[in-house]
Amino acid sequence: MKKILSILFLSILISSCEKGVVESDFDKSLSVWLNFKKSVNNNYSYTVRTESWAGFGDSTIISVQNGNITGRKYASYVIDSQTGKKNPTGSWTETKADLNSHDSGAQSITIDAIYEKASSEWLKINKNENTIHFETKNQGMISTCGYTNKNCKDDCFVGVVISNIKGE
Repeated sequence: MKKILSILFLSILISSCEKGVVESDFDKSLSVWLNFKKSVNNNYSYTVRTESWAGFGDSTIISVQNGNITGRKYASYVIDSQTGKKNPTGSWTETKADLNSHDSGAQSITIDAIYEKASSEWLKINKNENTIHFETKNQGMISTCGYTNKNCKDDCFVGVVISNIKGE
């Protein structure tokens, strides 16, 4: 009985530590983001990237002025399997006047909304069925957040990958 209680206590401790690390990293990243946003007066752009194992991908640059989305710039490509070179397959640019007029590209949301989605959805997903991803490679700000179902084989990531955040 003592051995069973010890194992139970240890498993609770480990799971709470894992949760604490993700929450702590998230909280630190959110704090860095809020400081950055203030320093640039809520004027910034960020780049969302997707890439498939099948050799294609895209990027969308979202522009924000005074906390409002003002544009999206999209480019897609295929990767040459011989050279690894990214060959363009399409592009478009949207301004505030025609925002969201294209179906492709990353969703036009602010980084504040991404942090909210991360805390309320992506990081709250069932950990037994999914692998949760959270990285802060943008000077401490969110770079990857989402999850992958453990039973999925190809292109199953749900979330966001941000390769660049810069003040405008």
